[in-house]
Amino acid sequence: MSEGAGDEKLAKGIDLGGVIAMGLGTAVGVSIFSAIAPAAAIAGPAMLLSALIAALPMYLIAVSYAFLGSALPVSGASFAWPARFLSPNWGFFIAWARIIANMGAMVVLSLVLVRYASMLVPLPVKPTMFLALLLALLLNLFGVHIATRAQKILLTGMLILFAIFVAWGGATAVNFDHFEPMFPEGWQGMIAATPLLMGLFFGIEAATEAGAEVANSRRTIPLGIALSIGSATLLYLAVGFVALGVLGAPALGASQAPILDAAKQFMGPVATPLIVLAAVLSIGKSLNAMFAMFSRSLYAMGTAGMLPAAFARVHPRWKTPYVALIAVFAIGCVGLFLPMELTFLFLAVNIPNLLKYASICLSAARVTERHPELYAAAAFKLAPGPMRLVSYAGTLCALALILVGFEADWRPYALLSGWLVVGVVFRLVMTRGRRPAAHQDVGP
Repeated sequence: MSEGAGDEKLAKGIDLGGVIAMGLGTAVGVSIFSAIAPAAAIAGPAMLLSALIAALPMYLIAVSYAFLGSALPVSGASFAWPARFLSPNWGFFIAWARIIANMGAMVVLSLVLVRYASMLVPLPVKPTMFLALLLALLLNLFGVHIATRAQKILLTGMLILFAIFVAWGGATAVNFDHFEPMFPEGWQGMIAATPLLMGLFFGIEAATEAGAEVANSRRTIPLGIALSIGSATLLYLAVGFVALGVLGAPALGASQAPILDAAKQFMGPVATPLIVLAAVLSIGKSLNAMFAMFSRSLYAMGTAGMLPAAFARVHPRWKTPYVALIAVFAIGCVGLFLPMELTFLFLAVNIPNLLKYASICLSAARVTERHPELYAAAAFKLAPGPMRLVSYAGTLCALALILVGFEADWRPYALLSGWLVVGVVFRLVMTRGRRPAAHQDVGP
């Protein structure tokens, strides 16, 4: 019951620390270095409360992930669960939309990583982005234990550097006058800043994509998700508090590099190398986790017959989906030819992710209502009534956030619509003359 077809070939190399490293490592990436500035400009010190409000939808969504992850841990969960509990076509189109989203995410991560590293040493942008993608491929290709170990090292280094920032700044440079007035733009400003900060928590569920490779997954996945999202919330509040207390909301809101500018106020010449290193570690671990997540989605689609069977191949020695990993690298390389416009790329990433979250929450509701054997097997679950309520609430939150983004830029919506049309054609070609295999292959 715990694995999808073919998952037994994969090595169980992810422990509780690995689940936390993947979730926290994916969520704490680019956004922490950029999102707090525009949020401070809109809400002032109330940005800290905006961050708490922004976390609420992700807490609802995390409950569904923890429930399904403890009931049916599989590889490529964001495809496998909707394909089984909603419909094969639903699972396919969610996963298909995320192909372009993950391409955009890899471009954003590698681009921002290079920009920060170039503050210390001038680097050619596109060649260095290519090398970052290649390194992420190699870390994941030769065994999930290697990728997990690298993720733990990167996360530990990042947390140490952020702890230095918080402790040093909090003890020596925070001016509490900068927190008055708390609501310079009223409650409206606090609410308006909330959507900007929701991306801080995206990816907290990362380890569920490699659920078949998690040791003692029924216990480890829900516990790891809870620790990840709790740790991320505390980290964001601590960093945001120090940055606000040091710079004040007007200066923070006007900053292009808010954490670096705050650090310069009390660290002096040490600030630039320390914060740049924190950024490189933070973004690097997000890129590493991206390869692990995205490849398992392609692998699951291969095992279900929705992509060519080659995507389901597992290396006999390394126990990794090596064809899917190489495909992820190739997709990232294609992304290097996209325009390097971050606003467009962020929306292209977030829309499919929100569709994914809505489908997972809906799947959790469906399991609660129609699959009593899986509900009973789940190591983490609420009572049936509250479980349904939380699942449907998470679905509505995700769909509402999709609509909010349309006002910012319509082009990503047009791009994704065109990509889904391509998916329809691809799906028709793949299913012509044979029966879809999703129901029988994605899980027991």
